[in-house]
Amino acid sequence: MSFTPHGKHLIAGEWIASEQRFTSEPAHGPAHEFGIGTPDLVARACEAAEEAFWSFGYSTRETRAAFLDAIADEIEARAEAITDIGTQETGLPEARLQGERGRTTGQLRLFADHIRKGDYLDRRVDPALPDRQPLPRPDIRLIERPIGPVAVFGASNFPLAFSTAGGDTAAALAAGCPVVVKGHSAHPGTGEIVAEAIHAAIGKTGMPKGVFSLIQGGRRDVGTALVQHPLIKAVGFTGSLAGGRALFDLCAARPEPIPFFGELGSVNPMFLLPEALKARAEDLGRGWAGSLTMGAGQFCTNPGISVVLEGLDADRYTAAAKAALEAVQPQTMLTPGIARAYRDGKDRFDGRNSVKPIYTTDSDGREASPNIYQTTGANYLQDHGLGEEVFGPLGLIVRVGSVDEMVALAKGFEGQLTATIHLEAGDLEDARKLRPILERKAGRVLVNGFPTGVEVCDAMVHGGPYPASTNFGATSVGTLSIRRFLRPVSYQNFPAGLLPEDLAGS
Repeated sequence: MSFTPHGKHLIAGEWIASEQRFTSEPAHGPAHEFGIGTPDLVARACEAAEEAFWSFGYSTRETRAAFLDAIADEIEARAEAITDIGTQETGLPEARLQGERGRTTGQLRLFADHIRKGDYLDRRVDPALPDRQPLPRPDIRLIERPIGPVAVFGASNFPLAFSTAGGDTAAALAAGCPVVVKGHSAHPGTGEIVAEAIHAAIGKTGMPKGVFSLIQGGRRDVGTALVQHPLIKAVGFTGSLAGGRALFDLCAARPEPIPFFGELGSVNPMFLLPEALKARAEDLGRGWAGSLTMGAGQFCTNPGISVVLEGLDADRYTAAAKAALEAVQPQTMLTPGIARAYRDGKDRFDGRNSVKPIYTTDSDGREASPNIYQTTGANYLQDHGLGEEVFGPLGLIVRVGSVDEMVALAKGFEGQLTATIHLEAGDLEDARKLRPILERKAGRVLVNGFPTGVEVCDAMVHGGPYPASTNFGATSVGTLSIRRFLRPVSYQNFPAGLLPEDLAGS
């Protein structure tokens, strides 16, 4: 099934055209024109979201759960068309788009089930103690309540799971917060058809029209206007450190500062302990190469750095990784801009005396080929630039002289989304030295695995200390992510008939 975008914005139930247009840059297939968003459209969407909040924010959990399920149903009803336009715009293979669509609908349904259970409400009751001395205690009850309209920025590398109806949108709607999405100009057609699915679900379930709006990108002033609008109460963002930090600063500078939940990327270091490297050097090298190049390295959990103990086992690991990468064909990157940034990142490594190339290639146009380099622990600690993310299939092997040097290196890392330990039974003592450091540095710590891919579940944390994210206490994946769009409220001495419905029976 093919899909031809109309290029309009969805503002509170109306498809609205813009005079100014931009043209998409698909990896293949026809280009299409889309309206460029404006601050006026942002204001209309935010005002509609605020009006919708007075009903949607106080709706029942079952009402919102049914809405989330309906969105998932409507996305699946457009499955072939979504895959068609998504592959054209991004260059991602059909299997990847199909899998990501399943993840998107799966997390919508997961949140529907999550709010039906009600555990996220964190209900607490301290009954009155009228006879307590020297002073009586009043009846006090607590529950989590939605914060209001939320802004969501679509991500370049996940046109479905982190964009229009992705995790941020699902969590906010589950919490009871209307959403205004700024679409990503890398995949505007994909954003449009998903917005059509949400629009259809709104109609089928009787939701207020302002509960969701999509404003296409095209200019920076759209994002600026969105995060600065006084009716927006929080922002969800997945993207670059520079872009995220700029928006974070705007949120903090508002007359009413608001939380900015930015997931900004990571180099996701792996620490290969001696016994593991001795037993599985070749398998680990091949596994790293596969993880490094999956999706052209365009995952925020791409393991860009391997830390190994100097010696013959490190040589075996390096040789296996190099051999595996030599067999990898060029892959299409998501946008021309991302491809240019990848080439610039490689050029920065090529211009450094602190690194030695192991396997280098030339990338051209929108295609990317893998590259790996190596350096010493001492050089790494002296060159801060080696720890900056290169978005794409570029990896660095850091050779250290001892486990103690590995521990010192771990302490020098900035905040990460993930950190990995590869170990055997004989490595447990060394792993115990690393664990407290890595849990302080990363939101997710793995053993004997590769971090590419993030499971959507109750126990997942996709976040970490800055610069991995702007809020170390939050996650953008998993049911815990709903907490970003809630705040606790205490009710003192309320009669039962005046309490929120979810608290009245407690």
